[in-house]
Amino acid sequence: MTLIHYIMLALGGVAAYLIGSIPSAVWIGREFYGIDVREKGSKNAGATNTIRVLGLLPGIFVLGIDAFKGWMAVYMANFFGRFYTDIWGMVSGAEYLTYYKLILGVIAVVGHALPIYVGFKGGKGVATMFGVIIGVFDRLLPLILAIFIITFVLSKFISLASIFSSIAFPIIYVTCGHWLSYSVYWPLIVFTCLVAIFIPYTHRKNIKRLIKGVEPKFKFKKTVDD
Repeated sequence: MTLIHYIMLALGGVAAYLIGSIPSAVWIGREFYGIDVREKGSKNAGATNTIRVLGLLPGIFVLGIDAFKGWMAVYMANFFGRFYTDIWGMVSGAEYLTYYKLILGVIAVVGHALPIYVGFKGGKGVATMFGVIIGVFDRLLPLILAIFIITFVLSKFISLASIFSSIAFPIIYVTCGHWLSYSVYWPLIVFTCLVAIFIPYTHRKNIKRLIKGVEPKFKFKKTVDD
């Protein structure tokens, strides 16, 4: 690849980070409610805490924006990575583009967790990662959503639903990938496994509270104790 190719790849990474860094929960809270959601409730700049602190409508809006950030980062790979058909003759164009989509998606999640616009203090990245999964693994989405919804309905814990669905992600990909017409590449298996580690890691405080039996069940209310 030429220098311009590497520059395009790098620009894609920068763009994915800047888009992922858009702190929707913080900006909406400050501009429309005069509240920094990072100072209320669980102090997390994500959709769940936004719903608890600001209400359902702004929380859903934040959820949509954060998921869109992950999807947009994946979609941008079609532009920044469109010039290449193979890498040193070893990786096909389609396979390469899938990997590049994942890279940009992960960068967007990092941007959400460490947003440059508001002092690198962001959210857990669940919704943004969800957007990445929509962009790359769209046919797996109904199965993952089913696990999330069933877990949430039975437990009323969004944290537990997020953890269970993330752990199920690599299992669903490996067992159902071919059935859903996916090529099961080992780098994608690694990615799904990393998601299964990343989401529980970002919820480690929630896990401790779940073990102690003090994790608050999700309710549509103004504030929640951390």
